[in-house]
Amino acid sequence: MIAEIVLNNPARGLGKVFDYKIDEKKSGTVTVGQMVTVPFGVGNREEVGFVVKIKENSEFKRLKAITEAIDVDFVLGEKEFALAKWISETYYCNLGVALNLFFVDKIKARKEKKLEFPIINDFMPTPEQQKAIATLNATCGEAGLKEFLLHGVTGSGKTEVYIQVIRHFIENGYGAIVLVPEISLTPQTVKRFVERLGDQVAIFHSRLNKGEKYLEWQKVNSGKAKVVVGARSALFTPVNNLGIVIIDEEHDSSYKSGQSPYYHARNVAEKLCELNHATLVLGSATPDISTYYRAKSGDISLISLKERTNHRELPKTDIIDMRQELVAGNKTIFSQRLYEEVKANLAKKEQTILFLNRRGYSTFVSCRKCGFVAKCRNCNIALTYHMDTDSLKCHYCGAKFRNPTVCPVCKEKYIKYFGIGTQKIENVVRKMFPEASVIRMDLDTTTKKDAHEQILTKFREENIDILIGTQMIAKGHDFPNVTLVGVMAADTSLNSNDFYSAERTFDLLTQVSGRAGRAEKSGRVIVQTYESDNYSIVAAKEHDYEKFYQQEILLREQLFYPPFCDITLINISGENESKVIEDSRRIREIFEECFKGREDVKILKEVPSPISKIKNKYRFRIIIKNDVTRKINEEVYALLNSDKFDEIGSEFTVDFGPISFN
Repeated sequence: MIAEIVLNNPARGLGKVFDYKIDEKKSGTVTVGQMVTVPFGVGNREEVGFVVKIKENSEFKRLKAITEAIDVDFVLGEKEFALAKWISETYYCNLGVALNLFFVDKIKARKEKKLEFPIINDFMPTPEQQKAIATLNATCGEAGLKEFLLHGVTGSGKTEVYIQVIRHFIENGYGAIVLVPEISLTPQTVKRFVERLGDQVAIFHSRLNKGEKYLEWQKVNSGKAKVVVGARSALFTPVNNLGIVIIDEEHDSSYKSGQSPYYHARNVAEKLCELNHATLVLGSATPDISTYYRAKSGDISLISLKERTNHRELPKTDIIDMRQELVAGNKTIFSQRLYEEVKANLAKKEQTILFLNRRGYSTFVSCRKCGFVAKCRNCNIALTYHMDTDSLKCHYCGAKFRNPTVCPVCKEKYIKYFGIGTQKIENVVRKMFPEASVIRMDLDTTTKKDAHEQILTKFREENIDILIGTQMIAKGHDFPNVTLVGVMAADTSLNSNDFYSAERTFDLLTQVSGRAGRAEKSGRVIVQTYESDNYSIVAAKEHDYEKFYQQEILLREQLFYPPFCDITLINISGENESKVIEDSRRIREIFEECFKGREDVKILKEVPSPISKIKNKYRFRIIIKNDVTRKINEEVYALLNSDKFDEIGSEFTVDFGPISFN
């Protein structure tokens, strides 16, 4: 017998099917949909592959034999194959790479991580919640894809809706998947599901080690767990009789994969629900512009939660123009108003969150005499100063350098630190408010396992006065004693170099503002900015998503950006700059030749990427804009699998629907 195998290898040219013999002693144990190992190439290196077909004969002679069937207890079915094929064609990856998403390493855990919480009685839903629950429950068992946007203000009880709807689906024999952003997958989120649904819940995310992940996967595969709560990879767990998929904070950028395949969980979930005749719920206080456009257009159904469950008003927000602070002689990073509000909170024993979406102490180091800026030797990016180690770090390649005390160019001592990061905020806070207890949460303080849990638990249970952090504290958290949120620099995300900047700014401000006043006490938000009249900041102040959407959608339409077009980003990189430039030009010409005469496709000229060098590799990019249709995916997929790129020596990736243009 012969097995057709696709390899789990991203290399272009290895996306084809390869024939392998099945030894007689393995006959009957090798089946379609199984993961296997095979010898490949001249050196017979071991490769992982997947069986896509079994046949009696092959047109090729002297075939190699399959080495081993890796997991005889789990094989992929028709739906998994269909989803993997769709991913490979939509996101331009080899089929084997897409199939690998459904498998986990079979490693026995040293011990099971128990999540034991007392089971709680359902809460009584508000009229708005009850209407949402009834609408979603009615879709249980219906044929076809049912897709909803649950648009609810912060604190409106979206999670309660999720839980009660999931229970209804479980009681009717269906399974469920709940996606939450990686940064928000906290014990608090998990706790709420386990408290209500018990041991029917499995947890699946990247913070688990391989043994823990396999243990959770087994719970799902065996049918013991009927609900999976996790990050985007939870979509590929073998949930039995899937009936509903929920994506909380559906706008969040972490749902887009940063490596091949460059899939977006929202799109994959839609296809998964289509294949399973399941219900898809997209939940957010600040929906993705494209998602809301689909809801307004009637493409998907809209459910609104306009009030907080405790009937509290949304926090009062004030914008502080830091230009006026300078005029008044205040050169500190705290406006006078924010300083006074923090002081007042300390006196009342209420908690404060200070938000800045930039880690480190200072964002760059420069010589005031000659203008020298300390940059990474491997990347064309300014180094960030970290005070705790008195060193300069590159946040792209991870390189670490000694902090200069003398300018390496002019040899003068006019070295100064510019910009602020969370470390600097912490340092200033400890000096300005010496009586306060302070804790910081960013990428630098959460590298250790369970660090997220420890920091958040300490903040809540020890009633720490001030929590300083980046976007990982902006959403998904519920602290009853937080009554003040200070946004240190609202325009940080406004100054990024792509069309998403206004949307990201509005999202972050709205989400972090929603951490204040979630319980009995009223909340206040102080937003510091140098662009106080920007429409995204003004709309966030007023908690007015509709106002922001109406302004943003007009700009998107005028400039031909999503949701009015699809975008494909081609990134080209290599150590030889001239070769990268030449290959970029050639790649653009190949695409132009393919789409010659097409008015629905616009190919922009190759240009250096905003960060033109990372890890000693020069970087160029090409952007393709086209009318919203998935037909271009088929054409690009076919083009990439042709021999037209055989002479391209530089590395290049093709990303459909990018969320970052760096």
